[in-house]
Amino acid sequence: MPEATGVDLARQALAAAKEAARARGAAVNDRKRARQGGLRSGARADGRDPMRLGAALERMRTEHGWEQPMAVAGVMQRWDEIVGPEVAGHCRPEAYDADPEKRELVVRCDSSAWMVQLRHLTPHLVALLNKELGQGTVRFIKVLPPAGSGRRYGPLRAPGSTGPGDTYG
Repeated sequence: MPEATGVDLARQALAAAKEAARARGAAVNDRKRARQGGLRSGARADGRDPMRLGAALERMRTEHGWEQPMAVAGVMQRWDEIVGPEVAGHCRPEAYDADPEKRELVVRCDSSAWMVQLRHLTPHLVALLNKELGQGTVRFIKVLPPAGSGRRYGPLRAPGSTGPGDTYG
């Protein structure tokens, strides 16, 4: 076998150095793995990986049980779109009771005529809201009369009378 020349010796020395470096690197990695309790790499997803904002919000909503309150808040904001401009022009949602026994949406109307109309539309509205929010979110709709339209009790008054002394009995 011919004697190795300078270039061949350099190639052999480089190959030996690379092999020694690989051996040192493998030993270091083995020690790190032993300290960390196993292999950790970016190859597998875990809870610490970055994610899009929408996905993070969806995850928080599910983990914290906010689905129903967020859906109801969406209905309060999208009421006009869901029920249509005519109903929305006369009836506004005021509150929602998320108690599993109730699940009641409270709606106030601007006139007694619309109050009666909305009571007739209640089954249709419950179905429509559950379609938008998820089945079973709204079980009842409580329809309230116009604000400030409390009944007046007391003596009868003649039209145009101005004081309590103008009573008829």
